[in-house]
This record gives sequence, structure tokens and C-alpha cells, in this order.
Amino acid sequence: MRWDIPYAAPGQAVGLLGGSFDPAHEGHVHVTREALKRFGLDAVWWLVSPGNPLKARGPAPLASRIAEAQALVRHPRVTVSGIEARLGTRYTAETLAGLQRLYPRVRFTWLMGADNLAQFHRWDRWQDIMATVPVGVIARPGQRLSARMSKTAERFAAYRLPAAASHLLPHAAPPAWCFINIPMSHQSSTAIRAARASAGAAAKK
Repeated sequence: MRWDIPYAAPGQAVGLLGGSFDPAHEGHVHVTREALKRFGLDAVWWLVSPGNPLKARGPAPLASRIAEAQALVRHPRVTVSGIEARLGTRYTAETLAGLQRLYPRVRFTWLMGADNLAQFHRWDRWQDIMATVPVGVIARPGQRLSARMSKTAERFAAYRLPAAASHLLPHAAPPAWCFINIPMSHQSSTAIRAARASAGAAAKK
């Protein structure tokens, strides 16, 4: 299996966790394990993005981020993929369209943290994304209230599945979304980058 062409069998329920993973950390692993369990997914793909259109700062090279993520996550049902680079996409709506062309019989579910739901209405074609695949939203520290009061949550309130029915999400016809609470992890890529930069500066003195 090549990292840019992951494998999925027809009929599988695959969760898609997109991001720069700059760097990947245990918080990503924790969210992934919870998503596999709570949403009843067969697999989760980490979609390591070539670059986030909403971030001015460019990430580390794609190959190094993929290698670091692969070294971190050791799970038979988790795949680290750079398929967005192969597809030539930068926006989630484009990525989903490309994946559905490549895997027409796979059931994709988009996974994201509550912090992303809070500003999801800023994403390109955000309403099209909601109408294309089910969306699983995972609680993040300090973001529960802002996510639940977000423009997206309000617009699609009628299509929200209760947390008790989260395992049904991959089989629900979109639009469909579900918000789940999980034990919190306070790790962040931003904090890790800052710590690395500080350590590097101290080493040069």
C-alpha cells in the first residue's frame, strides 16, 4: 500500500481526519481511537494536508510530517495518507469529491474537533460538505459551547444525531452530524512546535 493511495474495501465505513499534523501527537491518536469506537468505523485515515488554506504559515515538508505521523500511530485500522497531494486538492470539498470518485462504494465520514465546527462556516463550500458526507464532531478543551452555538450547528440542527446513536452516523444519509464528548487531551501541535523552537534556540546559545 502506498501512502498516497490507501486501501478500502467496498462497503467499509472510513473516517477521515484531516489536518496539517505539524506535528502529529498523542491527542490525534486519542481522538482517532475514540472515533473508531464511538462512530463504529472500520478504519480512520489521517489526511495529511499539503497546506491549510486558512493558515498563513506553511507547514513542515509533507514527507516529514507523514513519516512522523506513521511512527506515532501504531494501529492496524489507522492509515496515514498524503492522498490530497496526489489529488491536487487543498479544500475539503474538493478532497471529498475526489475520494468519492476513487472509492464510490466506501462510506466516508468526516471527523473534526469542536474547534473546527465553531468556525466551519468559513470553510470553502461548507454547506456542500455537510450535504456530501456524515460529520463526526469530537469535543475539544474549551470549545464545547462555541461549537454547539456555531452557525453550522444552528443551520443543521435538525440533522444532528444524539450522542447515544453515534454508532449509526456512518450509515446515515447526509446531511447528518453527531457531537460526542470524550476524555480531554490538551496536547496541541502549536504548543509542540513552540516547545521545539524554544529547545532549538536554547541549543544554539
